[in-house]
Amino acid sequence: MFSRIKVLTLTAALAVAGVAGATSASSAENPYERGPAPTNSSIEASRGTFAVSQTTVSSLVTGFGGGTIYYPTSTSSGTFGAIAVAPGFTAYQSSMAWLGPRLASQGFVIFTIDTNTTSDQPASRGDQLLAALDYLTQQSSVRTRIDASRLGVMGHSMGGGGTLEAAKDRTSLKAAIPLTPWDTDKTWPEVRTPTLIFGADGDTIAPAGTHAEPFYNTLPSSLDRAYLRLNGATHFTPNSSNTTIAKYSISWLKRFIDNDTRYEQFLCPLPTASLTIEQYRGNCPHTS
Repeated sequence: MFSRIKVLTLTAALAVAGVAGATSASSAENPYERGPAPTNSSIEASRGTFAVSQTTVSSLVTGFGGGTIYYPTSTSSGTFGAIAVAPGFTAYQSSMAWLGPRLASQGFVIFTIDTNTTSDQPASRGDQLLAALDYLTQQSSVRTRIDASRLGVMGHSMGGGGTLEAAKDRTSLKAAIPLTPWDTDKTWPEVRTPTLIFGADGDTIAPAGTHAEPFYNTLPSSLDRAYLRLNGATHFTPNSSNTTIAKYSISWLKRFIDNDTRYEQFLCPLPTASLTIEQYRGNCPHTS
Protein backbone atom coordinates (compact mmCIF):
# COMPACT_ATOMS: atom_id res chain seq x y z
CA MET A 1 0.00 0.00 0.00
CA PHE A 2 2.80 2.39 0.91
CA SER A 3 4.55 1.76 -2.40
CA ARG A 4 1.36 2.31 -4.32
CA ILE A 5 0.76 5.62 -2.55
CA LYS A 6 4.33 6.68 -3.33
CA VAL A 7 3.83 5.81 -7.00
CA LEU A 8 0.55 7.71 -7.21
CA THR A 9 2.10 10.70 -5.44
CA LEU A 10 5.08 10.66 -7.79
CA THR A 11 2.81 10.38 -10.81
CA ALA A 12 0.74 13.33 -9.66
CA ALA A 13 3.85 15.38 -8.98
CA LEU A 14 5.20 14.64 -12.44
CA ALA A 15 1.88 15.59 -14.00
CA VAL A 16 1.89 18.94 -12.17
CA ALA A 17 5.51 19.49 -13.19
CA GLY A 18 4.59 18.70 -16.76
CA VAL A 19 1.80 21.28 -16.77
CA ALA A 20 4.09 23.86 -15.16
CA GLY A 21 6.79 23.02 -17.66
CA ALA A 22 4.37 23.38 -20.57
CA THR A 23 3.22 26.75 -19.24
CA SER A 24 6.80 27.91 -18.81
CA ALA A 25 7.65 26.69 -22.30
CA SER A 26 4.68 28.54 -23.73
CA SER A 27 5.72 31.74 -21.96
CA ALA A 28 9.29 31.26 -23.10
CA GLU A 29 8.18 30.76 -26.69
CA ASN A 30 6.32 34.07 -26.62
CA PRO A 31 7.51 36.52 -23.97
CA TYR A 32 5.07 39.17 -25.27
CA GLU A 33 1.84 37.55 -24.09
CA ARG A 34 0.04 39.95 -21.77
CA GLY A 35 -3.03 39.08 -19.73
CA PRO A 36 -5.02 35.88 -19.28
CA ALA A 37 -6.18 33.61 -22.08
CA PRO A 38 -8.82 35.52 -24.07
CA THR A 39 -12.49 34.68 -24.42
CA ASN A 40 -15.17 36.20 -26.58
CA SER A 41 -16.47 38.00 -23.50
CA SER A 42 -13.05 39.37 -22.56
CA ILE A 43 -12.44 41.01 -25.94
CA GLU A 44 -15.97 42.38 -26.14
CA ALA A 45 -15.80 43.87 -22.63
CA SER A 46 -15.53 47.62 -22.22
CA ARG A 47 -12.36 47.09 -20.16
CA GLY A 48 -9.64 44.46 -20.01
CA THR A 49 -7.74 43.21 -16.98
CA PHE A 50 -5.12 45.99 -16.79
CA ALA A 51 -5.75 49.11 -14.71
CA VAL A 52 -5.05 52.18 -16.84
CA SER A 53 -3.47 55.56 -16.17
CA GLN A 54 -3.13 58.47 -18.57
CA THR A 55 -0.91 61.46 -19.16
CA THR A 56 -1.22 64.51 -21.39
CA VAL A 57 1.36 65.54 -23.99
CA SER A 58 1.64 69.24 -24.79
CA SER A 59 0.85 70.59 -28.24
CA LEU A 60 4.27 72.28 -28.14
CA VAL A 61 6.02 69.01 -29.06
CA THR A 62 7.62 68.79 -32.49
CA GLY A 63 6.13 66.73 -35.27
CA PHE A 64 2.48 66.47 -34.23
CA GLY A 65 -0.10 68.31 -32.16
CA GLY A 66 0.21 66.67 -28.75
CA GLY A 67 -2.23 64.17 -27.31
CA THR A 68 -3.04 61.74 -24.52
CA ILE A 69 -1.16 58.57 -23.59
CA TYR A 70 -3.13 55.72 -22.00
CA TYR A 71 -1.02 52.99 -20.44
CA PRO A 72 -1.25 49.99 -18.09
CA THR A 73 -0.54 51.23 -14.57
CA SER A 74 1.43 48.18 -13.42
CA THR A 75 4.87 47.33 -14.78
CA SER A 76 4.87 43.78 -13.39
CA SER A 77 4.12 42.26 -16.80
CA GLY A 78 7.12 43.90 -18.46
CA THR A 79 7.04 46.20 -21.46
CA PHE A 80 4.09 46.69 -23.82
CA GLY A 81 3.52 47.25 -27.51
CA ALA A 82 2.40 50.77 -28.43
CA ILE A 83 -0.06 52.20 -30.96
CA ALA A 84 -0.49 55.80 -32.14
CA VAL A 85 -4.03 56.81 -33.18
CA ALA A 86 -4.88 59.74 -35.49
CA PRO A 87 -8.23 61.52 -35.92
CA GLY A 88 -9.90 62.48 -39.18
CA PHE A 89 -10.37 65.71 -41.14
CA THR A 90 -11.43 68.67 -38.93
CA ALA A 91 -11.38 66.35 -35.88
CA TYR A 92 -9.43 66.26 -32.64
CA GLN A 93 -8.05 63.43 -30.51
CA SER A 94 -11.27 63.54 -28.48
CA SER A 95 -13.02 61.84 -31.40
CA MET A 96 -10.85 58.75 -30.84
CA ALA A 97 -10.58 58.97 -27.05
CA TRP A 98 -12.79 55.93 -26.40
CA LEU A 99 -10.12 53.68 -27.89
CA GLY A 100 -7.51 54.84 -25.35
CA PRO A 101 -8.62 53.13 -22.13
CA ARG A 102 -10.38 50.30 -23.94
CA LEU A 103 -7.26 49.13 -25.79
CA ALA A 104 -4.77 50.06 -23.06
CA SER A 105 -6.67 47.93 -20.54
CA GLN A 106 -5.95 44.92 -22.75
CA GLY A 107 -2.20 45.46 -22.39
CA PHE A 108 -1.04 48.19 -24.78
CA VAL A 109 0.22 51.77 -24.61
CA ILE A 110 -2.19 53.88 -26.69
CA PHE A 111 -1.41 57.41 -27.86
CA THR A 112 -4.36 59.37 -29.26
CA ILE A 113 -2.92 62.41 -30.99
CA ASP A 114 -3.98 65.78 -32.28
CA THR A 115 -2.58 66.74 -35.66
CA ASN A 116 -0.72 69.96 -36.39
CA THR A 117 -3.86 71.36 -38.02
CA THR A 118 -7.29 69.82 -38.38
CA SER A 119 -7.02 70.08 -42.17
CA ASP A 120 -3.78 68.08 -42.51
CA GLN A 121 -3.95 65.58 -45.36
CA PRO A 122 -3.26 61.81 -45.07
CA ALA A 123 0.45 61.95 -45.99
CA SER A 124 1.03 64.56 -43.27
CA ARG A 125 -1.02 62.56 -40.77
CA GLY A 126 1.12 59.52 -41.58
CA ASP A 127 4.27 61.49 -40.81
CA GLN A 128 2.72 62.70 -37.58
CA LEU A 129 1.78 59.18 -36.50
CA LEU A 130 5.41 58.15 -36.94
CA ALA A 131 6.61 61.25 -35.08
CA ALA A 132 4.23 60.34 -32.25
CA LEU A 133 5.65 56.81 -32.07
CA ASP A 134 9.17 58.23 -31.96
CA TYR A 135 8.14 60.57 -29.16
CA LEU A 136 6.54 57.68 -27.26
CA THR A 137 9.62 55.48 -27.41
CA GLN A 138 12.32 58.14 -27.03
CA GLN A 139 11.00 61.08 -24.99
CA SER A 140 7.71 60.29 -23.28
CA SER A 141 7.35 59.70 -19.55
CA VAL A 142 6.25 56.11 -20.28
CA ARG A 143 9.06 55.21 -22.68
CA THR A 144 10.51 52.59 -20.33
CA ARG A 145 7.17 50.75 -20.41
CA ILE A 146 7.28 50.35 -24.20
CA ASP A 147 8.94 47.76 -26.41
CA ALA A 148 10.10 49.93 -29.32
CA SER A 149 10.23 46.91 -31.63
CA ARG A 150 6.47 46.33 -31.31
CA LEU A 151 4.64 49.37 -32.65
CA GLY A 152 1.46 49.99 -34.64
CA VAL A 153 -0.79 52.71 -36.04
CA MET A 154 -4.53 53.37 -36.22
CA GLY A 155 -6.57 56.24 -37.57
CA HIS A 156 -9.97 57.42 -38.72
CA SER A 157 -10.89 58.89 -42.11
CA MET A 158 -7.89 61.00 -43.20
CA GLY A 159 -6.19 59.52 -40.16
CA GLY A 160 -7.01 56.13 -41.67
CA GLY A 161 -5.34 57.20 -44.88
CA GLY A 162 -2.47 58.41 -42.69
CA THR A 163 -2.31 54.95 -41.14
CA LEU A 164 -1.64 53.43 -44.57
CA GLU A 165 0.85 56.21 -45.37
CA ALA A 166 2.73 55.48 -42.13
CA ALA A 167 2.77 51.74 -42.82
CA LYS A 168 4.08 52.39 -46.32
CA ASP A 169 6.87 54.61 -45.00
CA ARG A 170 7.91 52.45 -42.04
CA THR A 171 7.72 48.78 -42.93
CA SER A 172 8.94 47.73 -39.47
CA LEU A 173 5.52 48.51 -37.99
CA LYS A 174 3.78 45.38 -36.69
CA ALA A 175 0.13 46.33 -37.26
CA ALA A 176 -2.02 48.94 -39.00
CA ILE A 177 -5.77 49.51 -38.59
CA PRO A 178 -7.37 52.16 -40.85
CA LEU A 179 -10.94 53.00 -39.78
CA THR A 180 -13.25 54.11 -42.63
CA PRO A 181 -10.12 55.51 -44.32
CA TRP A 182 -9.94 58.30 -46.88
CA ASP A 183 -7.05 58.98 -49.24
CA THR A 184 -6.53 60.11 -52.82
CA ASP A 185 -3.99 57.29 -53.23
CA LYS A 186 -6.05 54.16 -53.92
CA THR A 187 -3.27 51.58 -54.26
CA TRP A 188 -1.04 50.22 -51.49
CA PRO A 189 1.29 47.53 -52.88
CA GLU A 190 4.20 48.96 -50.84
CA VAL A 191 2.65 48.08 -47.45
CA ARG A 192 4.41 45.27 -45.58
CA THR A 193 2.59 45.64 -42.25
CA PRO A 194 -0.30 43.32 -41.30
CA THR A 195 -3.33 45.52 -41.99
CA LEU A 196 -6.98 45.33 -40.93
CA ILE A 197 -9.21 47.83 -42.75
CA PHE A 198 -12.68 48.77 -41.51
CA GLY A 199 -15.26 50.06 -43.96
CA ALA A 200 -18.89 51.02 -43.34
CA ASP A 201 -21.88 50.08 -45.47
CA GLY A 202 -23.49 53.50 -45.01
CA ASP A 203 -20.37 55.64 -45.51
CA THR A 204 -21.12 58.53 -47.88
CA ILE A 205 -17.93 60.50 -47.15
CA ALA A 206 -15.35 57.79 -47.87
CA PRO A 207 -17.58 55.15 -49.48
CA ALA A 208 -16.22 51.67 -48.87
CA GLY A 209 -16.47 50.84 -52.56
CA THR A 210 -14.08 53.62 -53.53
CA HIS A 211 -11.85 53.74 -50.46
CA ALA A 212 -11.64 50.93 -47.89
CA GLU A 213 -12.32 48.10 -50.34
CA PRO A 214 -9.85 49.08 -53.09
CA PHE A 215 -7.30 49.90 -50.40
CA TYR A 216 -7.65 46.32 -49.16
CA ASN A 217 -7.66 44.83 -52.66
CA THR A 218 -4.36 46.48 -53.57
CA LEU A 219 -2.47 45.33 -50.47
CA PRO A 220 -0.05 42.52 -51.41
CA SER A 221 -1.90 39.20 -51.54
CA SER A 222 0.95 37.62 -49.55
CA LEU A 223 0.37 40.07 -46.68
CA ASP A 224 -1.59 39.25 -43.54
CA ARG A 225 -4.57 41.46 -44.30
CA ALA A 226 -8.30 41.71 -43.59
CA TYR A 227 -11.27 43.83 -44.57
CA LEU A 228 -14.28 44.21 -42.29
CA ARG A 229 -17.27 46.12 -43.61
CA LEU A 230 -19.46 47.23 -40.72
CA ASN A 231 -23.20 46.65 -41.07
CA GLY A 232 -25.58 49.50 -40.29
CA ALA A 233 -22.69 51.92 -39.87
CA THR A 234 -21.60 55.34 -41.18
CA HIS A 235 -18.33 57.13 -41.77
CA PHE A 236 -18.44 58.37 -38.17
CA THR A 237 -19.15 55.05 -36.44
CA PRO A 238 -15.48 54.79 -35.31
CA ASN A 239 -15.89 58.03 -33.34
CA SER A 240 -17.86 56.41 -30.54
CA SER A 241 -17.56 53.23 -28.52
CA ASN A 242 -18.16 50.22 -30.78
CA THR A 243 -17.80 46.62 -29.67
CA THR A 244 -17.17 45.19 -33.15
CA ILE A 245 -14.37 47.66 -33.87
CA ALA A 246 -12.84 47.04 -30.44
CA LYS A 247 -13.14 43.25 -30.61
CA TYR A 248 -11.37 42.82 -33.92
CA SER A 249 -8.88 45.63 -33.30
CA ILE A 250 -7.82 44.00 -30.02
CA SER A 251 -7.53 40.61 -31.74
CA TRP A 252 -5.47 42.07 -34.61
CA LEU A 253 -3.15 44.04 -32.34
CA LYS A 254 -2.65 41.09 -29.98
CA ARG A 255 -1.99 38.74 -32.86
CA PHE A 256 0.54 40.90 -34.68
CA ILE A 257 2.04 43.31 -32.14
CA ASP A 258 2.25 40.73 -29.34
CA ASN A 259 2.54 37.70 -31.63
CA ASP A 260 -0.12 36.21 -29.37
CA THR A 261 -1.62 33.29 -31.26
CA ARG A 262 -4.22 32.83 -28.52
CA TYR A 263 -6.18 35.52 -30.42
CA GLU A 264 -6.01 33.75 -33.77
CA GLN A 265 -9.29 32.01 -32.91
CA PHE A 266 -11.19 35.31 -33.33
CA LEU A 267 -9.70 35.99 -36.77
CA CYS A 268 -9.54 32.49 -38.29
CA PRO A 269 -11.73 30.97 -39.54
CA LEU A 270 -12.94 34.27 -41.00
CA PRO A 271 -15.81 35.88 -39.09
CA THR A 272 -19.16 35.48 -40.81
CA ALA A 273 -21.81 38.08 -41.63
CA SER A 274 -23.88 39.22 -38.64
CA LEU A 275 -25.96 42.10 -37.35
CA THR A 276 -22.79 44.21 -37.12
CA ILE A 277 -20.62 42.70 -39.89
CA GLU A 278 -21.75 42.99 -43.50
CA GLN A 279 -18.71 41.10 -44.76
CA TYR A 280 -15.25 40.03 -43.64
CA ARG A 281 -12.49 39.11 -46.04
CA GLY A 282 -8.92 38.08 -45.33
CA ASN A 283 -6.25 35.40 -45.48
CA CYS A 284 -6.22 32.45 -43.12
CA PRO A 285 -4.22 31.07 -41.54
CA HIS A 286 -1.97 34.03 -40.89
CA THR A 287 1.63 33.70 -41.95
CA SER A 288 3.51 35.96 -39.51
